[in-house]
Amino acid sequence: MRRHIQNVVPVVDQAIKKAGITKEQLTAVAFTRGPGLMGSLLVGISFAKGFARSLGIPLIDVNHLQGHVMAHFIKESEDDTNQPPLPFLCLLVSGGNSQIVKVNAYNDMEVLGQTIDDAAGEAIDKCSKVMGLGYPGGPIIDKLARQGNPKAYQFAEPHIPGLDYSFSGLKTSFLYNMRKWIEEDPDFIEHHKEDIAASLEWTIVDILMKKLRLAVKQTGIKHVAVAGGVSANNGLRNAFYDHAKRYGWTIYIPKFSYTTDNAAMIGIVGYYKYLDGETCPIDAPAFSKVTFK
Repeated sequence: MRRHIQNVVPVVDQAIKKAGITKEQLTAVAFTRGPGLMGSLLVGISFAKGFARSLGIPLIDVNHLQGHVMAHFIKESEDDTNQPPLPFLCLLVSGGNSQIVKVNAYNDMEVLGQTIDDAAGEAIDKCSKVMGLGYPGGPIIDKLARQGNPKAYQFAEPHIPGLDYSFSGLKTSFLYNMRKWIEEDPDFIEHHKEDIAASLEWTIVDILMKKLRLAVKQTGIKHVAVAGGVSANNGLRNAFYDHAKRYGWTIYIPKFSYTTDNAAMIGIVGYYKYLDGETCPIDAPAFSKVTFK
């Protein structure tokens, strides 16, 4: 939160200068209203409200999750036509969310399935911590996994009905296996960390893709996108390319710069809402709960 307070003004100032405009040329201020960490949200919301009021322009509130999905509609040039047609399915995976979303319109998104406990990114981070590899664990596990054998070790996969996910059982299985292997060899992790990372990544990707295949089968929609921080994972991206070949999916994978939280994804949702005249009152509160409402 302290870093947000220190950086919000310089970042916005730099963005305006980089765009080659003045603040007086702005027509609205889009901001993330939630979900997320309440302290960080309050810093952004407070700045957005003050900034908009000082310029006499409207506020537009944006759902963080909606922003991740709509990152696929960011155009860096007029020649960019790689946007998914409506409706499409989107696998939204991040540190806090694992959802399969049917996207009917930018403001009409239906959650078909979601995690009932840990998210995929959260499971990766916690397993990385168990291995003593640091936080956030996603990039570390991803890098190690590229050098390991994904079939070296087996971890428990949950059997959850429907399209919902669960990763708590995998996390528990991982922890128990680590304890057993370390008892046998105190240096086990150091000697096998690449294979462990590759096996963990393979298991998580397999869980994600099994449910996604089921969603495609149930809906008949073969335009499939991925979004969120975990969409930067090399194993997940390769699985999407593989499924495109095996099942005839048309896939949409965002640029790495649009996978993690970024201003562009909030801006694109704000743009569509501005065109529809959807603004929010100055007293709109932040929300931390995961929702598309």
